[in-house]
Parts: sequence; structure tokens; C-alpha cells
Amino acid sequence: MDNKTMARLLAETADLMEIDGADSFRIRSYRRAAEAAEQTTVDLMEAAGDTSRLMEIDGIGKGMAARLQAIAATGTLPQRDELLAKYGAGVLELLKLPGMGPKTVALLWDAGVIGSANVDSVGQLAQAIEAGRLNGLPRMGSKQIEKLRKGIEDYRRSAGRFRIDVADEEAQRIAAYLLQFKGIDKVVPAGSLRRGRETVGDLDLLATGPACAPEHTQAAVDYVAAYPGIHDIIAKGENKVSFHVDQGLQVDVRLLPSDSYGAALQYFTGSKAHNVALRQRALKMGYTLSEWALARLDDGSTVAAATEEEIYAALKMDWMPPEMRENLGEIDAAAEHRLPRVIDLSGIRGDVHMHTTASDGHNSIREMAEAAIECGYKYIAITDHSKNLAMTNGLDEKRALEQIKQVRGVDREMEGRIRVFTGIEVDILADGALDLDDEVLAAMDVVIAAVHTRFEQSREEMTERVLKAIENPYVRILGHPTGRLLLRREPFALDMAAVLKRAADLGVAMEHNAAPERLDLNDHDLRLAKEMGCRIAMSSDSHDCRNLGKMGYGLRQLRRAWLTAEDVLNTRSAEGFLAGLRARP
Repeated sequence: MDNKTMARLLAETADLMEIDGADSFRIRSYRRAAEAAEQTTVDLMEAAGDTSRLMEIDGIGKGMAARLQAIAATGTLPQRDELLAKYGAGVLELLKLPGMGPKTVALLWDAGVIGSANVDSVGQLAQAIEAGRLNGLPRMGSKQIEKLRKGIEDYRRSAGRFRIDVADEEAQRIAAYLLQFKGIDKVVPAGSLRRGRETVGDLDLLATGPACAPEHTQAAVDYVAAYPGIHDIIAKGENKVSFHVDQGLQVDVRLLPSDSYGAALQYFTGSKAHNVALRQRALKMGYTLSEWALARLDDGSTVAAATEEEIYAALKMDWMPPEMRENLGEIDAAAEHRLPRVIDLSGIRGDVHMHTTASDGHNSIREMAEAAIECGYKYIAITDHSKNLAMTNGLDEKRALEQIKQVRGVDREMEGRIRVFTGIEVDILADGALDLDDEVLAAMDVVIAAVHTRFEQSREEMTERVLKAIENPYVRILGHPTGRLLLRREPFALDMAAVLKRAADLGVAMEHNAAPERLDLNDHDLRLAKEMGCRIAMSSDSHDCRNLGKMGYGLRQLRRAWLTAEDVLNTRSAEGFLAGLRARP
């Protein structure tokens, strides 16, 4: 039970209370507590035994401290359980649909569109839409109904998938548990997570050590099956345990002897297409490749098994990073010793997209700068939202100019420990205009232009909109270029090739937004951007200090696209980064 899970339970309780028509003050107290639980650096499980320590957290009063203690003790909240019994877990699924909030769920419940705690609420809604039962309901015009229909399609398409950070955090929790068992020395993720896929369907973990030898596995298997986060066990065998955790993610833990660990890691990392091509190469060389070993066809003797490096070397190939294993030319490149040296996290020297308390961030300019120093960065850019996004308290011209002074003041205070650039994430309006005056943009070091509204525009309209925006001479980076939110919102329609071509001509950099809920551009479009000569700037889009450390999720996408340090602007020094951006008028 970590802070994020505890925060989720509080937030879900607030949503259920709003559906149930509870007092708005009580609902807000749950939402505030959920945000506090997610943002605090205090380990809530450790602090649960001390009410006063919990109450020191801003947003946690005596009542909420008691609720956090209940969660720590039982893993749930009685009020949440009661409301789930009334409305069913399906209403929580409904809230994942675009445009669907608690008030809309309550409307549908009261109208009888959904109305049973024991059936598929998303399915009920889909049937009601097709039957025309939403027509005439308040706030249910044709556009909203169509948005819900598309949202259901998108949700069903992504059902059973989990973001890379969700899978990674679960892998870390399970690994920490397994490594407490005497005789398990190493636990490594395989599958989609190891290859850096932006979403995963299940989680493969490989464990090795003396306790994983065939003659000793029973005790280790029993220990795996006792993992506290298990929701239900799917299967339990001699050297494998499969189970679901509470969020529905399937986990497969395999216990392996050390002498076949490399073969198993290679096999279970995949991808399937890469493995098929690799096995074909092995067969042509007189070998057979399995999860146990690379062995000779004639007598079955082992050629290599303990490490991946030994296996690839025996096949006369260079070892390659797992992110590259998608059968996209890496087999031939490794055999011909021409694999590129893909970018490494240690090469990232700055982060150029982040938000502070001036808009919708949670930390000050100085706090973000100090946290960036802890990450090893040499420079950052402060890029709060602009005025069109009223919900984020976006900056108007007057506030933006005032913030420039504040940023430069912090930059001076840093005394060379880190450079702090001025910047803005300026909104691209529906017609392609920007929502701040050019005179203000001209004073900024880093101007990121991004779309945040009117995602329903046609491909032609959106392309024209974005192209007009990047023609503005002060725009230096196009932010999260497709607007997607993984498993929540599909990319908006856009002629990506046309945008990349024009951006390359103008010298406008394309952002790779490393926030794990975005990862935008994706690996395919990153490859296309490189082919077209576009400059790439990776950023965290952080809204608090802790997210500055999540750049690694974005880095995996750069590696999947075979990008090198030379392809990414923020591997350069502070001066080199600015010089790599579009020249200002």
C-alpha cells in the first residue's frame, strides 16, 4: 500500500460521494486529502501509527488522518465499500471515459440509463447510446453523445493495458519483496516493460539465485504466492506464479537457475518478431534457441545460456539494448556491427518544460531549480501555462512579464549552480493564433506552443492550425504535438509528416514529452522526425518536483526510435541548447 494507492482510494471515495449527492464540503475534503497524499514525501504507511505526524501534512485533518489509518490497517475505506456496493465498480470505469464526470454519472443513474451494481456500466451506457436513450437528457446534446460513443470505443481498445510507469512501479514493489527472500539474488523485468513499450498488457518478472534452482523452488514459489499485493492467483507451478494485483495487472513471476538466466531473459524480453528472426538465424548456424539455452542442433550441448551477451556473441552479433528489439532492422545491424549508440539518461543535461505555482504547478521556481540540481541537470526552463487555459490559472501578458523578472532573479540566486531560462507554454488557439502578444514572447528564452483545446477539429483544420502556430517567429518548440493522453485520450487528427517537414524547415524543435501519461511524440513519430531532420527536445512537463525524475520513461521511447545523443538538443550545454533552437528575430 503506497501513497499513490492511498490517494486513489480517497479520490475514488470523493467521486462516489459526488455521484451519491453528498455534501460538497465533505467531497472537497476528500479530494484535498487525496492530492495531499499523492504529493507528500512522507511515507503514509510508516506514519499511520502517529496521528499527529499525519496531521502535519497540509490538507490532512484529524478526520482524514483517521481514514488514512483505516486504509493502512485494512487496505480499504468503509464508506467507499458501501458506495461501491450501491453503485458497483462499473461507475469507476465510467469515470475513465472522456467527458464523463461524477455529475454526468449521477445524471445517467437517476435517468435509469445505468442502474445496477452488478453489471458492466460501460456496456450499459453503450447500449443506451445506440438505443437513443440519452437523447433529450440535460447536457446531452449530439456532440456530447458522440464524444461518449468515441470514448467508449477508445476505452475498450485500451482495456487491459497499463501505462509504463504503473507497471514499472508495481515491478519495483514486487522486486523489493522478492529480494527479501534468502536465495533470491536478482529480479529483472522482461517483456514489454523491459523493451520500454509505452503501455503493457502484463508484467513479466524473472528471479534468479540459489533458491531458484529446480531442487529448491518450492519455498520460493510459496513466498511469491504470499505477496501482499495479490488480488487473486491465476496459476502456481513448480517455478512460476501468475497473479493479478489490485489494479487488474497480470504478473508472471518465473524462478530460474543462474545457468539459464540469460537465455530466459532474452526469450521473455521479446519481442515475438525479434525472437522469431533470432531463432531463424540460430537455425541457419546449426543451433536451436529457447528460454533454456542456445544449444547445438546435432547433440543438444549448450553453447551459451548464462547471459544475453554470450548468446548474441555466439550468434556473431553485437548485444543490443532491449528497447531496440522489435525486428525493425536491429538483427542485420547487430550482425554488421553498425548499431547506433542510443541515447542514455546520463546524457540529458537539462529539462525545458515545467510548471510552477504561478499556473497549475505545486512548487516554486526556486524549488524546481533545486530539485533539478538534485537530478544532475545544468539548466531548466520555467514554462507555465498562458491565459487561455483559465482552469490552470494561466499567465496573461502582465503576469508573464512579471514572472520573467522572477525567473531571472532565481537564475542569479543560483550563482552558476544551474541556469534557469525564462519561458512559457503558450496556447495555440483554434485558428492557429497564439494567446499572448508577440512582444511578451520576444522576451522569453524558450517559447513552447501547444494545443490544449478543440481536439475535435478535422485533420485538415488541425494541421492548418498547428502549421500557422509554428510560423510565429517566436515559437521555438512544438509541445506534446499530438495531444494524446495514454489510455485516456487518442491523438488528435494531424498530418504529422507535413508538420515535421515545416518544423524542420523553420528550425522549430519537436518536443518529446516524457510525462508517462503522454510520451508524445511516440517512437514511430520520433523516427519520422529524425528522418526529416527535425530537432528533438525532451522534457518532463513536470507539475511538481518529484516528476522531474521521471524523464527515464521518455528516454526509453527515444531509444526505441534509435535516437542518439546527437539527435536530442538537451544533451547539449545550456548555451548549446539555446543555439540549437530556432534563432529569434
